Parts: sequence; structure tokens; C-alpha cells
Amino acid sequence: MTAPKSESRSQAIAAAIILVAAGLVLYFMPTIVLGLGSYSPYLAAGVGACLILAFFVVFWLRARYQRRRGK
Repeated sequence: MTAPKSESRSQAIAAAIILVAAGLVLYFMPTIVLGLGSYSPYLAAGVGACLILAFFVVFWLRARYQRRRGK
């Protein structure tokens, strides 16, 4: 019976790591986008959109992986 508790703890740690990484990316995103904006506004918009989209893609991929494992 210890497996579900251990697995849920592992899932919580993985989610926390993903959220911290996303938080760091979002914290530094204005600096990144402004730096790229001086080079090309289209590049800055594209990179900004990709960074925001990546946050959702990670959780979508994680949900697919969990579904495939039968959870």
C-alpha cells in the first residue's frame, strides 16, 4: 500500500519542479523579449508566444503520459 503514496509524492515533486521552472521562465521573459525586441519585434513576439505555449504543452504532454500509463 506504500506505492500509491510514494507515487503521489513523486507526482507532486514533478509538478513542483515544472511550476518552479515555468515561474523562472516567466520571471525572466520580459527581459528576454525586450532584448530580442531591439533586434526584431517579430522574433520577440514569436519567442514570447512560444514561452507561454511551452508552459501548457508540458502539462498536456504530462497528462498524455499519465493517461497512457493507465492512471
